[in-house]
Amino acid sequence: MVTLRSGLAVGLVAQVALLAALATTVGLTGFGWLVGIVCGVVMVASVDRGMVRTGTDTFGPADLVTLIRATLACAVAALVADSFLGQAAVTALVTLAAAGLVLDAVDGWVARRTRTTSAFGARFDGEVDAFLILVLSVYVAGSAGGWVLAIGAMRYAFAAAGWGMPWLRRKLPPRYWRKVVAATQGIVLTVAAADVVPHALMTALLVVALALLVESFGRDVWWSWRHRDLERVGSNERAEQVEQAERSERTPRIGPRGRAVAGVVLNGLALLLVWFALVVPDQAQKVTPGAFFRIPVEGLVVAGLALVLPALARRAMTLLVGLLLGLVALLKVLDMGFFAALDRPFNLVTDRSYFSPVRVLVRDAIGPVAGDIVLATAVVLALAILVFMPLSLGRLAALVARHRTRSLRTLMALAVIWVTCAAFGLQTQGGEPIASANAGGLAVEQVRAMTAAVQDRQEFDEAAATDRFHDTTDVKLLTGLRGKDVLIAFVESYGRIAIEGSPSSPQIQHLLDDGTTRLRAAGYSSQSAFLTSPTFGGLSWLAHSTLQTGLWVSDQGRYDRLLEGNRVSLSRLFKRAGWRTVAMMPANREEWPEGRAFYDFDTIYDRDAIDYHGPRFGFSLMPDQYALSAFQRLELADRHHTPVMAQIELASSHAPWAPLPEMVDWDRLGDGSVFDEVREDAQSATELWRHPEDVEPEYIKSIAYCLSTLISFVEEYGDDDLVLIVVGDHQPATVVSGHGASRDVPISVIAHDPTVLDRISGWGWQDGLRPAPEAPVWRMDAFRDRFLAAYSRGAPVVP
Repeated sequence: MVTLRSGLAVGLVAQVALLAALATTVGLTGFGWLVGIVCGVVMVASVDRGMVRTGTDTFGPADLVTLIRATLACAVAALVADSFLGQAAVTALVTLAAAGLVLDAVDGWVARRTRTTSAFGARFDGEVDAFLILVLSVYVAGSAGGWVLAIGAMRYAFAAAGWGMPWLRRKLPPRYWRKVVAATQGIVLTVAAADVVPHALMTALLVVALALLVESFGRDVWWSWRHRDLERVGSNERAEQVEQAERSERTPRIGPRGRAVAGVVLNGLALLLVWFALVVPDQAQKVTPGAFFRIPVEGLVVAGLALVLPALARRAMTLLVGLLLGLVALLKVLDMGFFAALDRPFNLVTDRSYFSPVRVLVRDAIGPVAGDIVLATAVVLALAILVFMPLSLGRLAALVARHRTRSLRTLMALAVIWVTCAAFGLQTQGGEPIASANAGGLAVEQVRAMTAAVQDRQEFDEAAATDRFHDTTDVKLLTGLRGKDVLIAFVESYGRIAIEGSPSSPQIQHLLDDGTTRLRAAGYSSQSAFLTSPTFGGLSWLAHSTLQTGLWVSDQGRYDRLLEGNRVSLSRLFKRAGWRTVAMMPANREEWPEGRAFYDFDTIYDRDAIDYHGPRFGFSLMPDQYALSAFQRLELADRHHTPVMAQIELASSHAPWAPLPEMVDWDRLGDGSVFDEVREDAQSATELWRHPEDVEPEYIKSIAYCLSTLISFVEEYGDDDLVLIVVGDHQPATVVSGHGASRDVPISVIAHDPTVLDRISGWGWQDGLRPAPEAPVWRMDAFRDRFLAAYSRGAPVVP
């Protein structure tokens, strides 16, 4: 136990220390400091008054946890105050609020386990809940609307009403639902503050939360009204007896046998959750029954600590380890997703910014409503893991401590088995070691990744500072392409697997060979090879920027650094040399600020800039054929136009590869409504993905459609000045490519003027649109400098 004065003093000191930490990390204005200190002083004064009124002179273990929550809530208030001055440290605010929510599930548990429940503790806990909800509602109201303030103000309105209506001040009977509703408000407001859920869905969740709160307070008001006359004949004790009798009539009694069964069930569920987090592999294809028949060394260590630590230290240990284990479980789930899509693990440092693009991708792939439901469910499950993991670990640790003898014997036996299996390298049938250190190994890898990210940033900055062509004069730039329209067409998910290695590859081989023949008949020549993409399965913008800048942009961290620098892109160099620069992005509906600020495109055609009135096909907002037709109409139709350099992004081959468009006659395209009939007959994504074995053939069909469209475009609209570079951005996801596939993508240069290909004859590329297995393979970042050297006068020699 901690005395009143020492506990309050520690709380105030902790408040100042936390505010100082925020000031040195995310920054805190004087206004934020003032609000934080005032809230801390009010908190101390209120606690002191409450303890005096209830005759309490010491802090119990649960009260200390609640005091920590109060300190966090005051820090959140300081950050909210700063947000009104334009300095919103959202990450810190959400982190502190989430920590407060997690501890809210802990203080009551600690009070029950230590048998230190008290009227003061319950009131203290409730007031901290109310204050945190109020502060969060003030912050969320700025984006969701002033009506959200009703969530935070309701508790205080209820208390204020009691001043004029004494019957509202009656002590209410305990009700578990009241705690559930309060926790719901905190979770929903924290998610809203994080801004990770679409606005429409978040508004709906806030409305539901407010409705639950109205119901809960309404029930309390109704109970107080029904028992208002008891004030004259008795006291609150009589009202409590009445309510207890009513509850006993509604709630069946659970005898000792029922409680024992419930305890066994809860212990089993806790063990399953902890066991899952400790031993589940981080790749979905490795999750087999045998993967769970392993012995986690981390579990043995925690069990050992539970046996030797005193009760209070054991609870602190399970809280800390439980939170860490919850984070490990979430990292494993993220790893599963990243391995499935990108064939690599999640990187806590460089991959955090992908959540927003993933949200857009999910909504585009399965629809806005279904996508929002999936995303909201994911957020709720993530919060549930962080809450229930410490509770589960604490329950198991208490169980071990209560049965010390049996637990010690079991622990020693398992330790001997673990050491034996580790010494002999014994594995499960799936190849996983029986002596597992899975969770700890994942944590170590993340720490190493964080360290490597710092070094990687320095290396990338050094590479970006070295640019052979940054100071090349305009008159020397790209002289070998003067007067040509140079189009760089990125074909989504056009990987090496489409040409070789998959069951349907012969279809693409035949199409490319036939396309080579057709283009040759039209007077065009082509040469092809492979480039190694910096990405796999997605994140196309990393490939685009790598090809454009000659830098290896392999993650979002590098991409962000690239945009902050002054690296010269291909499009910017073409513009300096006299070309009109255009970005054709038919699948893009959002602002793309780097298109002008970094790439320096004169014009960007996104979905809104293209007059398309047809149906949508999967991820793509319009068929590639229509996008190319619009580009022809908008940029190339005028024979006297300024030479154009364009980056064209073709998305009809983007996952989920259904429904797929079909080619129609170019003169029938009109406004795109011709595709309505095609869309009606096409297979939906839902139908396709019910049969995973059909995904690879449909992927091949999507690539065939894109390539056929490009070949037909050249035949229909090409002239003597057309130079077309067709390149894949990355391999498709592992559902098609498999795990461990290369990162190679095909690239082809197509031109009518033979001198264009003569300039790259020394590259050793192969004739035609189809690179053979032995074709040269370059890293994608090597293309820019070699391309500029081949077509610029007096250019630096590029190895």
